[in-house]
Amino acid sequence: RSIPEAAPMTETMAPKPETGYALAKVLCEEMARQLHRWSPETCFVGLRISNIFTEADYAGIPAFQADPATRTWNLWSWVDARDVAQACRLALTKPEGGAEVFTIAAADTLMPMPSAELMAKYFPGVPVSAGLERFGTLLSIEKARAVLGYAPKHTWRVQT
Repeated sequence: RSIPEAAPMTETMAPKPETGYALAKVLCEEMARQLHRWSPETCFVGLRISNIFTEADYAGIPAFQADPATRTWNLWSWVDARDVAQACRLALTKPEGGAEVFTIAAADTLMPMPSAELMAKYFPGVPVSAGLERFGTLLSIEKARAVLGYAPKHTWRVQT
């Protein structure tokens, strides 16, 4: 497993693909940048979509929580399918050019343990943003918020 350089991870951090699937995605992002360079009038939008859950999948979350080490591969990240649909719609309507990538994740992690504590336990020494919310995502969605207007609405947590 690769160790993140900081948390939350941003799109500007160098990707470190650990699987063939992840490598293929990184190569596609680079291909889009190069194609845009050749044809500047084109617009490419890459969505780095986290682990997608439907409402039916929420019931399986406690199994992940029983062993948080099994979810370090994506920093305990996830995203509701309805928020993915929002991101796809925004990606089709907002960008005006370029070859950009955006992380699409829920605003929170899958864990009941605070995000800073997860990082301290599983990735000691990795810097964590002082502005990180208690259960805030460790895959930054700030670029998607700012550029696309992405606003995840769904959480597995009980709302009070």
